[in-house]
Amino acid sequence: MPSTADETNASAPARLTRRAALGLGGVALAAPALAQPRYPDRPIRLVFPWPSGGSADAQIRGMCETASRVLGQPIVIESRPGVAGTLGPQQVAAQARPDGYTLTVMHHTVMRWPFMTRTPRWDPVADFTHVIGLAGWLFGTVVKADSRFRSWQDVVDAARANPGKLTFGATGAGSSPHLTMVEIQEKLGIELTHVPYRGGAEAMTATLGGHVDMVSDSAAWAPFVDSGEMRALHVWSPERSRRFPSVPTLKDLDIDLVSVAPYGISGPKGMDPAIAMRLHDAFKEGLFEASNIAIRERFDLQLAYFDPAGYTRYVTEQTARERALVQRLGITVDG
Repeated sequence: MPSTADETNASAPARLTRRAALGLGGVALAAPALAQPRYPDRPIRLVFPWPSGGSADAQIRGMCETASRVLGQPIVIESRPGVAGTLGPQQVAAQARPDGYTLTVMHHTVMRWPFMTRTPRWDPVADFTHVIGLAGWLFGTVVKADSRFRSWQDVVDAARANPGKLTFGATGAGSSPHLTMVEIQEKLGIELTHVPYRGGAEAMTATLGGHVDMVSDSAAWAPFVDSGEMRALHVWSPERSRRFPSVPTLKDLDIDLVSVAPYGISGPKGMDPAIAMRLHDAFKEGLFEASNIAIRERFDLQLAYFDPAGYTRYVTEQTARERALVQRLGITVDG
C-alpha cells in the first residue's frame, strides 16, 4: 500500500525538468545502498567475559573461526573478565551500538546478577538482542590427586567436623559454580568457604598449588583429571559423563540438583533482526562443524542450541528462575 507521501506525489502535476528528474533518479538509486550497507564490512568484536583458557573459550574460538569464514570478516575475541563474568556483557549492553559489530557471551550469571544488587545496571532480557544458544557445561568439584579427600563423603565429614574451615575455589560471587555450591551446602547442612577467582584457569592453578582445598567449575579440569593431576569428586549433569563414567552425579550422592548453565551469544538491544539472523546462521554453521563437535566432546560441553526466538524465550524464562533462586537464598553483593 502506498504511503500518504506517495499518494500526494502521484496526484501532483508533472512539472519536473528532465535534469531534475535525472537527479532525483540518481538519489533514488543511491538510497538503498546508503540505508542498507553490506553486513559485515569490517571486523566483529566478541567480548568474552572470562579469562582465556577455559572450555567455553576453546569452543567459542573454534566456532568463530568458521563463522569468520562464512561472514567474510574476522571475529576478534576480546577477553574482559571481572564481576563474576558480568563486566563485559554489562559494558556491551550499556555502551555498544546495535549495529552487529559488538557481541558478547550471555550466561546465567548475567541473568542472575541484577537481582543480587541494590542498583541493577541492566535487564537481562530487554537490554540485549539474543542471537544464538550454544552449549552448557559439565560442572563438578575436583581436588588434587594427592588430596586427603578421596570422595565427596570425605569432604562432607570434614566440613561437619570443621564448619567453614574447608575452602573451594570458583569464579566470582554470584556465578553459577558459586551458587550451585551454596545450594549443595544448603541441602547437606554444611559450611564451606568460597574463594572467588576471575576464571576457571585461575581456580585450577590455586587448587593445584594447594591454596584451596578444591575447585568447583566447568570441565576445564577435565584434562587435569585425565592426566592424573586431579581427581573428580562429583559432576552436576543429569547423567554420568561418558568421559568420566566412574564419577558420581549429585543425584547419585542423594543431592537432588542438576546444573549445566547453557551459554550463548547476544548483542546490545535494538539490533536489526536480519543482522541477528545473519550472525546466527554463521555461528550455527561453526557450532555444528565436526571440529567444534570434537571440542565439545573433549570438554563434555552439552549442546544447547537455540535460534534467536528460542534463545530469547530461554533467557526470559531462565531470568525468572534466577530471580526466584536469589530471593530464596537471600544472596546479595555490593555491586
